[in-house]
Amino acid sequence: MENFETSAIRTQTERTQFDEHTTPLYLTSSFIFQDAEDMRASFAEEKPKNLYSRFSNPNVTEFTDKIAIMEGAEAGYAFATGMAAIYSTFAALLNAGDHIVSCQSVFGSTHTLFTKYFPKWNIETTYFKAGDAENVEQYIKPNTKILYLETPTNPAIEILDLEFFGQIAKKHNLIFIVDNCFATPYLQQPIKYGADVVVHSATKLIDGQGRVLGGVAVGKADLIREIYLFARNTGPAMSPFNAWVLSKSLETLAIRVEKHCENALKVAEFLESHPNVELVKYPFLKSHPSYEIAKKQMKLGGNIVAFEIKGGIEGGRNFLDKIKLCSLSANLGDTRTIVTHPASTTHSKLTDEERNEVGITAGLVRCSVGLEHVDDIIADLKQALD
Repeated sequence: MENFETSAIRTQTERTQFDEHTTPLYLTSSFIFQDAEDMRASFAEEKPKNLYSRFSNPNVTEFTDKIAIMEGAEAGYAFATGMAAIYSTFAALLNAGDHIVSCQSVFGSTHTLFTKYFPKWNIETTYFKAGDAENVEQYIKPNTKILYLETPTNPAIEILDLEFFGQIAKKHNLIFIVDNCFATPYLQQPIKYGADVVVHSATKLIDGQGRVLGGVAVGKADLIREIYLFARNTGPAMSPFNAWVLSKSLETLAIRVEKHCENALKVAEFLESHPNVELVKYPFLKSHPSYEIAKKQMKLGGNIVAFEIKGGIEGGRNFLDKIKLCSLSANLGDTRTIVTHPASTTHSKLTDEERNEVGITAGLVRCSVGLEHVDDIIADLKQALD
């Protein structure tokens, strides 16, 4: 593999007869064939060819190829959204009667899949707490098929040891799936530690500017083949336009994420010193309980800072109402700094007990640190906290 930045910029589709420097948009629903034999051989998959943009498209292929290279994966498939990637991955690889072992700290919609929809098909999920990771083997059953986790987790910013879980998955012959959305392939490559499939919401830092939705799954070729066949028949494909945008975004991923992380660490250090802040969670703060693990498996700490405001839910609401520069939004990984109150938004479908179980307390605020000048970000947070 070339250096990360070079692969991100120079991986692109073959040039057309027009000798364009940058990949053009392929806004077409379908593709033509030269004759009956060309059409037959293409549909029989005897030759690689685009048939229909629900199956594949040059723009989508370029984007997927870049992510696969970045993650060190054999193959991939891109989806309309991050949740389409997560749902399709599970739906393709699981059968009725299978069992999932998952970290309890997962994105709210993933939790809903596990607790509301998968049980309809007799697929059961057992959660373990991030702080109880060393006892994960006690939750593995004869019918367990998948070990799943996010790291860093959303929104409590817990760090799970990828090497440890990779060894557990191998020992028990489980499919190890990691949501790598918060870290991006630039900061962390779970496949190095034994992950079989890595999923992303490309809507976040991969796009980086809050423009388009997207998702992607990359990993072992045989598993991605199953995911592709499921998606080909159910239709959650990424649009060519979104793929074109996201592929261009990857060209600046490294340089953007470096600056996000630099700003986030300064914001985390400021918050830790503020008297109205109870607790700050950021992977590269020495006060983070999993600081050493984060340093081992991540290049930098990411752009998400979680902090607990004194005064509970009222303190949280008051803080959000005082914000001037930062955006109040449910997205993250944008050029613009975003503050979110998970208990009333992204994780509102969870009960109070479920939220507390995963560290989402009433006063918890998730800050997605953007690319504004860090002094301006800190000044806005300071006036709102004061």
